[in-house]
Amino acid sequence: MRVTRILAAATLGLAGSAVLAADPDQAIRSTLKALQPDLPIEAIAESPLTGIYQVQLKGGRQLYASADGQFLLQGYLYQVKDGQAINLTEQAESQGIAREIEAIPASEMVVFAPKNPKAHITVFTDTDCGYCQKLHSEVPELNRRGIEVRYVAFPRQGIGSHGYNTLVSVWCAKDRQAAMNRAKAREEVPPATCDNPVSKQYELGQMIGVQGTPAIVLANGQMIPGYQPAPQLAKLALEAK
Repeated sequence: MRVTRILAAATLGLAGSAVLAADPDQAIRSTLKALQPDLPIEAIAESPLTGIYQVQLKGGRQLYASADGQFLLQGYLYQVKDGQAINLTEQAESQGIAREIEAIPASEMVVFAPKNPKAHITVFTDTDCGYCQKLHSEVPELNRRGIEVRYVAFPRQGIGSHGYNTLVSVWCAKDRQAAMNRAKAREEVPPATCDNPVSKQYELGQMIGVQGTPAIVLANGQMIPGYQPAPQLAKLALEAK
């Protein structure tokens, strides 16, 4: 997501392009669309901070703007309550990510589930990733602790890479679980092609801020970048359900 580029453009050109509109939604949208026409704005609403509006982007990212659209902020908004600082931006972003993840049909994932799941995690994975392979070796332990593991694809080297082709073969295999086990054990997966969601899931990962694998998303939308040992990960998953 090109949020950083948006603010860079705003710094250079916003002062000279006044947007005069009585409606804050219209003013803010006009400013942002002028800076980046394809910016995926989902909603604009008043933020908890008086006079500042919160811009929700598709995938969970948040921006803040003045009512006239002439000032933009990118960063965390905290609320100090009972002596503690609550990260409101992080909460909103996690909610947005959770919505995106829950919209993925189970049929488009590779799922390893215990008989009676207590919680679940969604893992953006690349079969060529060493720490993804290490995490996969602990899936039986996660299942034993009641955690369902849902895999979605994130070929780190991009579309058309070796990892991408392997992930396509996994998703197109008659037995996805067996194919994933082979791939994570560094064994060759028989090539296969079909109508598959690998590219779509890769784009989703980029949109919500996945920068490497494994990227683990808890049920509440909190993203954990990188490998975590099964006991620690299970604890986090159960707390987040």
